[in-house]
Amino acid sequence: MATAATCVEVGITSSEPLLKVVELVKHFPLRRGLLSALRGGPQPAVRAVDGVSFEVKRGEILGIVGESGCGKTTMGRALLRLTEPQKGQIIFDGTDILRLSPQELKPLRRKMQIVFQDPYESMNPRLNVFRIVAEPLRLQNLTHSRDEEIERVRRALAEVEMTPPDEYMYRYPHELSGGQRQRIAIARALVLEPDFIVADEPVSMLDVSIRGGILNLMLRLSKEKGVTFVYITHDLATARHICDRIGVMYLGKFVEEGPADAVVTSPLHPYTKALLSAVLVPDPGRKSLQTVLSGEVPNAIHPPSGCRLHPRCPLARPICQEQEPELVDKGNGHRVACHFA
Repeated sequence: MATAATCVEVGITSSEPLLKVVELVKHFPLRRGLLSALRGGPQPAVRAVDGVSFEVKRGEILGIVGESGCGKTTMGRALLRLTEPQKGQIIFDGTDILRLSPQELKPLRRKMQIVFQDPYESMNPRLNVFRIVAEPLRLQNLTHSRDEEIERVRRALAEVEMTPPDEYMYRYPHELSGGQRQRIAIARALVLEPDFIVADEPVSMLDVSIRGGILNLMLRLSKEKGVTFVYITHDLATARHICDRIGVMYLGKFVEEGPADAVVTSPLHPYTKALLSAVLVPDPGRKSLQTVLSGEVPNAIHPPSGCRLHPRCPLARPICQEQEPELVDKGNGHRVACHFA
């Protein structure tokens, strides 16, 4: 499998960010009971994304990793306004998309697409492959004839290595394997020739033997076509192989971000070290990092004060409870939010 370093060498990554996210916030308000409402006070909310900032360069693959419930999927959906953030800026290709009306945003959606996690639920079982892939073209009114529509669908299927395309165009989802379904989902995203794709755990439900093909496909699209990806995953191993940079999330915030190799081989934050400690090392003679967090993940409705990891962190000191650490660059773009990194 190609590595992120290879992708940087032969890719077309630009120094200018295609996507810039500034202090993005998405909370989900909770319903209150009658007694709670009578008492008054602020309405409780799940702080899924709580002030996240980062940039993604053109042609780059940014990996977002973290435990289940850390907010990474919510953030991915918020980047495309599939869920509406409360605060922040999402500047895509120089335009703050949060300031656009739905009518103004529609043409821009041609450049922004998403691949959902579950290939079994993300497509209509009543539609065949041709109609599934052609649907974005029809919504955007991008084709002027049936022949043009067929040709663009064929091209998209060929790009995801579903060849010959005519053999698959008129099949239904239940006639395809999991890997083939995910390739169809990627073809549906590619048919509009987007600049940016959010890939939300695209291989988590696939067999290990199939994952490599999907990940290599993403690498090829980034390298040859300059497609920019935000790759959401809980698997640090695959993130290291295909990503140029990795951001680590915990309870709605970035705790570490930097070049993929640096984050994996030289982690600075205790949470990142704990995630890596959970990865099995195939060499029995090699010692892995031994950072173990105590306790359970705190409630996202009432996160701890200061550093959100301090109730579980082996390095915690009184300052960690009182003062929230900022993301500080420790060199070469490797940023960490920890008082004792």
